[in-house]
Amino acid sequence: MMVDVKIPAALASECGGNRHLTVDLDEHATLADLLDGIARTHPRLARRLRDESGKLRRYVNIYIGDDESRRLQGLDTPLGHHDIHILPSIAGG
Repeated sequence: MMVDVKIPAALASECGGNRHLTVDLDEHATLADLLDGIARTHPRLARRLRDESGKLRRYVNIYIGDDESRRLQGLDTPLGHHDIHILPSIAGG
């Protein structure tokens, strides 16, 4: 299945300026599978999304459909046929 991934402007430079990626995955793919696929084609972006141990960086939020992945099953969340949105956390005061 083809999975559509929306990339925020702040991370577009890590994948050749693209704001949208399409990744071809197995129909039973999880978020971890998607991030592995991104790492193969855009390793700089992958390093901004996951740390050295493979966990999502705490300032990165990935939405699967309308739900944030950490509130689902984290990296084990099945993707289904949802669009994926990557959003950096915003902090300020």
